Amino acid sequence: MTPIAGSILARKPRSLDAGRTRDLLHGRRVLVTGAGGTIGGELARRVAAQDPESLVLFDASEFNLYGLDQHLTEAGSKARWTVALGDVRDRARLEQVFDVHRPEIVLHAAALKHVPLMESHPCEAVLTNVGGVVHVMELARETAGSFVFISTDKAVNPTNVMGATKRVGERVVQALAVDAPVRAAIVRFGNVLGSTGSVVPLFERQIARGGPVTVTHKDMTRWFMTVGEAAELVLQAASLPQAGHADVFVLDMGEAVRIDDLARQLIRLAGLEPDLGIKIQYTDLRPGEKLTEEIFYAAEDVSETAVDGVKAARAEAASLTDLKPDLEALLAAAAARDEAETLARLAALEPRFGLR
Repeated sequence: MTPIAGSILARKPRSLDAGRTRDLLHGRRVLVTGAGGTIGGELARRVAAQDPESLVLFDASEFNLYGLDQHLTEAGSKARWTVALGDVRDRARLEQVFDVHRPEIVLHAAALKHVPLMESHPCEAVLTNVGGVVHVMELARETAGSFVFISTDKAVNPTNVMGATKRVGERVVQALAVDAPVRAAIVRFGNVLGSTGSVVPLFERQIARGGPVTVTHKDMTRWFMTVGEAAELVLQAASLPQAGHADVFVLDMGEAVRIDDLARQLIRLAGLEPDLGIKIQYTDLRPGEKLTEEIFYAAEDVSETAVDGVKAARAEAASLTDLKPDLEALLAAAAARDEAETLARLAALEPRFGLR
């Protein structure tokens, strides 16, 4: 663990069951969507190290796929991998990938996740974060043995577009998992240290420029986890569920961290003094942001799992028949780029979002 990660987490990173991961992946056909992103790339590297039968790396970014392909080649990976350029919005492209590669394990990391940017692009958020998971989960339900959807703590009582789309994605997975042969799981992440768009690289850039470091609010808190913990949680989750329902899995991340404290720690790690060498500027909440995040819904039944440090939550799944009309209306509004109707339909599916 790096000094920065140790200062932020104020705990030892979780070390999950490596044997369980190895047993899950060895000799299997694995598909990772969003493989070019921070989490998807880490998943790809960890899967490749477990000698899968095949590994398909699916991403919409040519540059990110190229970089990951080069990394695996230069690292001397012995795995058999294929890079597949495509967008999870494109059902026909996904069908082609599933038909050719017949994945047994599907890890769905593809998403649009930047909160302020998704506030101004709600249709794009819906098409990727909701439409994408509909496509991937429907195909996985027919052909795969295990499916994992990566969600976020922002999906709990969401106040922003990104969180609301992720919550609808959770409900889609839960509805499609009912009585299906695939073992489906959802994982909710806290903030992942070092991921694209995360706060730590922003603070480091601001410190390198001499400040100020911009903190949203003195009392804002967030849960944090390392990239390694995030990837391992996904892989552990793929081995835990039973067919017929989709539980939510969450890592025990300890205490939430005050963002103000985080900024001050990073300034000190740079050999400077907060408020003296580097000023801290408070900017107030941005659209859609909350002071604190939550991990579970009150209605979810939370329990321990077979993996130390991983909790499971279960709630009654929505009926696919009940969900489908609202879901289709939401996706139609987004495809038409009707932002007002998209937001209205999103609020209808996720009432907490409508109260923001």
